[in-house]
Amino acid sequence: MRALTKVFVSVTAAVGIAAGGLATAGTAMAAPVSTQQQAASADVAPLAVVNLGLTTARAKHWQCYLRNVDAKYDPGTIDGQLGTNSWKAAQRLFRDLGYYNDSIDGIVGPNTIKGLQRFLNWIDQYTGDNYNLVVDGQAGPATKDAFWDFNGRNFCA
Repeated sequence: MRALTKVFVSVTAAVGIAAGGLATAGTAMAAPVSTQQQAASADVAPLAVVNLGLTTARAKHWQCYLRNVDAKYDPGTIDGQLGTNSWKAAQRLFRDLGYYNDSIDGIVGPNTIKGLQRFLNWIDQYTGDNYNLVVDGQAGPATKDAFWDFNGRNFCA
């Protein structure tokens, strides 16, 4: 019986290795990915967390701010991970303030960054900060510093 089991395991392993080799042979012969296909796959990346330099604690402050402004800006779970739901909430806030006119998709692209920059320039009249950000859609050091500074306030308390 043991000999039969060894034979069965050996044959199964050989078949699996051969099948794996054949499966990867097809992909090895595939045409290279075009630049357009690479760009399209880059659009999938926004599902990742984009904290723009915020720590988890400060990202939670931003999520609480969104949640506390109005129920329609619900960022989902307050977890300090600025993912798609958090950025959709931010985009809705920016849209309602007149700072964003793109789709509510949670993608942190140039239009979302412009909305954030406009928001931070607007809110500083209430906070006393002087961010004076250039609205260029790039999350450069000045934008990240202003976002960091704004979220130094604990909106979760």
